[in-house]
Amino acid sequence: MSGPGEGRPRRRGLFEPLIFTIVSVTVLIGLGTWQLERKAWKEKLIETVTLRLAAPPASGLPPRDRWLRLDPNEVEYSRVTFPADFLNEQEALVYTAGSAFRSDVSGPGYWAFTPVRLVGGSIVVVNRGFVPLDRKDPKTRSEGALTGIVDIVGVIRWPDWRGLFTPADEPQNNIWYVRDPKLIAEAKQWGRVAPFYVEQEQPLPPGGLPRAGKLEVRLTNNHLQYAVTWFGLAAVFAVSFLFWLRSRRREG
Repeated sequence: MSGPGEGRPRRRGLFEPLIFTIVSVTVLIGLGTWQLERKAWKEKLIETVTLRLAAPPASGLPPRDRWLRLDPNEVEYSRVTFPADFLNEQEALVYTAGSAFRSDVSGPGYWAFTPVRLVGGSIVVVNRGFVPLDRKDPKTRSEGALTGIVDIVGVIRWPDWRGLFTPADEPQNNIWYVRDPKLIAEAKQWGRVAPFYVEQEQPLPPGGLPRAGKLEVRLTNNHLQYAVTWFGLAAVFAVSFLFWLRSRRREG
């Protein structure tokens, strides 16, 4: 003889899987939607970077009195040309494992970050290019030092963010792990520098090092693939729950 509460355990047995499925499907759909938003953002970024890198260089850098008001979205990846004097003895090395914008750079090495003095006296940091690990010492590539007022062609870039797993910088060894001109300038006492740095394209140094070069658009856009994966997993969770629910009803 069955009691009035006989069906309650089975109903309770449905509640937890239902909540788990709803939460899982909601989270997966949210992740898929986020990936679609990232896809649109990446497409816009690739279009913007492509156009800016293909444009002829503008004459001159943003003036010093505008530095603190610059919007990275408006000026980053813009090509510029300007005259400056390299302070070669102040070179700083930033470790790199490769480049997302330089097909001619692969494997570990350093970016040679060097301050330059503009005609008006302001200091801007220039990434002169790639240096292999075994050419870390400037004495092994002294012929590449550029002296006097030089017309530089390059691309404006903004500093990197320091990640959770980024190693600590080693100022005592003249090695940094993020491309941040302000951070390097504080450690090396360069004074106030521009909030951006310039990736040097020209001139190419005698001897080939540091290895300057033109940036290329090599950004990947796999966000649609990721979105389909998340939406697919959401569908699998939902369909699996429906099949499980139907089997429970048949058993009942």
